[in-house]
Amino acid sequence: MATPNGFLPELTGSISQGAAGNPTVAMIEAAYAHHGLPWRYVNMEVAPEDLRDAVRGLRAVGFRGFNCSLPHKVTVIDHLDGLGESAAVMGAVNCVVRRGERLIGENTDGKGFLKSLRAQVDPRGCSVVLFGAGGAARAIAVELALAGAGHITVVNRSASRGDELVTLLRDRVGVASELVEWRGDHVVPPDADIVINATSIGLYDADARLPIEPASLRPDMVVADVIGNPPRTRLIRDAEARGCRVLDGLGMLVNQGAVAIRFWMGIDPDSGIMRRALEQALGLAGER
Repeated sequence: MATPNGFLPELTGSISQGAAGNPTVAMIEAAYAHHGLPWRYVNMEVAPEDLRDAVRGLRAVGFRGFNCSLPHKVTVIDHLDGLGESAAVMGAVNCVVRRGERLIGENTDGKGFLKSLRAQVDPRGCSVVLFGAGGAARAIAVELALAGAGHITVVNRSASRGDELVTLLRDRVGVASELVEWRGDHVVPPDADIVINATSIGLYDADARLPIEPASLRPDMVVADVIGNPPRTRLIRDAEARGCRVLDGLGMLVNQGAVAIRFWMGIDPDSGIMRRALEQALGLAGER
């Protein structure tokens, strides 16, 4: 589609398998429209066996960048020209950026979280309790470590997976880390500054309970949940009731998109416009 001045728009987009209904489209296109930019964001279904050809095609037609979702976050690396710092540590990419003729893999999962967190607290020197050791936890932990977090406690049911994350944090980023096996309701230590649910508990279920002892949450803690739908999870509500400062997962999703736009375009988009578009796309308008 040509723009009113006759020039073709700059192209960005997303590749994944199971791409239908991706709400990122509405959020990013709303930002482009708000800023009067003739850019488009195209949602694309790509099977694993077609990934190589898809990346070659996006390179050939001049895409300025694209997001990668499951199942391509790791396998896409073989088709890129380089990696950003945190993506190299994590070994996973969710955002590809064209820099000259090179396609560079970045990871905005943790960067989006960090942008939200810094509105509440600077993580430098902080003690963090992180629930989970999957992809979201890995991305968040690496960004927190690179931002200077003082200590990260990984709380996870699987000791082997938790150990993998702790070892990565110690060996690759040099942050003090430990694993606590998750057995029953976890008691958050009183010296914790930041508490994060990076599991899928609460996704699509506002009453799902994260197995922690709510009374161990203290008013001086920042409590964050990666769950974006619904944004007001039970953890968020329990933390608010204890007087904690809270961060919902919708803010993380918005900031992931904002970071990607900054990578591609060099501007900081209006995150308020993006959040409203995302809420509408998810049927969450008015939830805060």
